[in-house]
Amino acid sequence: MAWVLLIIAGLLETVWALALKESDGFTRLGPTVVFAVAGLVSLVLLALALRDLPVGTGYAVWTGIGAVGAAIGGIVLFSEPATLARILPIGLIAFGIVWLAVGEQQA
Repeated sequence: MAWVLLIIAGLLETVWALALKESDGFTRLGPTVVFAVAGLVSLVLLALALRDLPVGTGYAVWTGIGAVGAAIGGIVLFSEPATLARILPIGLIAFGIVWLAVGEQQA
């Protein structure tokens, strides 16, 4: 169950990061509310997941999911460049997240 909570927390980190961009410096109410709610729920779920997971693994997976999700979201939603110089490191981060999670499951 901790892994499910952690994955949801990471996805919500993506949501709050994208909402932060959309909030335009907290000047737009809707995205600001989405940012605050998604951020709070993401942190609560991370805290619950860390009851059963090592902090290093949990935090790395949480931030990794958020970073990869925000980068992909920026490309898809905000027309940010999808160059090889961006896609390759994003893929490497995603690979590292999976490797870390699989390694933790086997430990």
